[in-house]
Amino acid sequence: MKQLSLLLTIVAMAGFAVPVAAQDYPTRPIRLISPNPAGGANDVITRIVVTKLADVLHANIVIDNRGGAGGTIGGELAAHAAPDGYTLLAGSVSTHSFNPVIQKKLGYDPVRDFAPISLFAIAQNLLVATPALPVANVKELVALAKARPGTLNYASGGPGSTSHFAVALFVSVTGIEKQTVHVPYKGGAPSVTATIAGETQFYFGPMASMVQHAKAGRLKPLAVGGTSRSPAVPEVPTMTEAGFPAYKSFGWFGLLAPAGTPKPIIAQLNKATVAAVNSPDVKQQLVQVGAESASNSPEELARFIAEQLEIHRRLVKDLGIRFE
Repeated sequence: MKQLSLLLTIVAMAGFAVPVAAQDYPTRPIRLISPNPAGGANDVITRIVVTKLADVLHANIVIDNRGGAGGTIGGELAAHAAPDGYTLLAGSVSTHSFNPVIQKKLGYDPVRDFAPISLFAIAQNLLVATPALPVANVKELVALAKARPGTLNYASGGPGSTSHFAVALFVSVTGIEKQTVHVPYKGGAPSVTATIAGETQFYFGPMASMVQHAKAGRLKPLAVGGTSRSPAVPEVPTMTEAGFPAYKSFGWFGLLAPAGTPKPIIAQLNKATVAAVNSPDVKQQLVQVGAESASNSPEELARFIAEQLEIHRRLVKDLGIRFE
């Protein structure tokens, strides 16, 4: 009887362990893996949200930049971390929509290995050209590429990055894939730098790292990839307005935890994330870098990720986009 009583006590204590842990959470610093190089568009957006999230949670959140391989290095690291709420991932279209479609060997499953928490931002992609390029709009860029095949290079943040898909989709939709040369860099920041310097002639990627350069004249903005103009650069037309309605591409960012993270902790993180991204100061800061705040429930984010996976899988197949 004593052994049975002891066993029941242990079972009862185990049952209460998760709620108590969640109630006390967080009691130590949280590591937030940003699977992008510091200073890039994705990292800029993540830092805006995480700074406010730390205030809401009354916690110390340490950003751990693990860039490389289009975000898969950071994604894999987060997927295999302890599911205790103290390691989170700033997931994105790269880690959860794009790479799972184009990479045959991925070190994680975008659905099975993660517990969704909430979206935190939607970001426009921006098409820019180096200032010296003699084009004023998208049609002129396309015409120049066709008139001078092999002379125009375009940058990307590397295989599997958000910009890789955005610009590959662009050259495919506009019919200049064979006339232009892809130059992959290690992240969005060096891609932007290369385009400013004229090493590459155009780039289509997340707006956050380019808005200030465009406003200062260091880059020539030609179009945004979403369905509506961006409040950050309202004078820049959409690709539809520019004459290419088949083009649609935008970035998304969401907070995720390793699969198996206790549901009470997920619920607490969701509540804090929703509060953070809907605060007026975060909304304003995101608009300034070409992004918009977004939030949803863990269940809604799970459905969103599944939908985005299917969309990207279909686009890659139907458009015949090739990736080096």
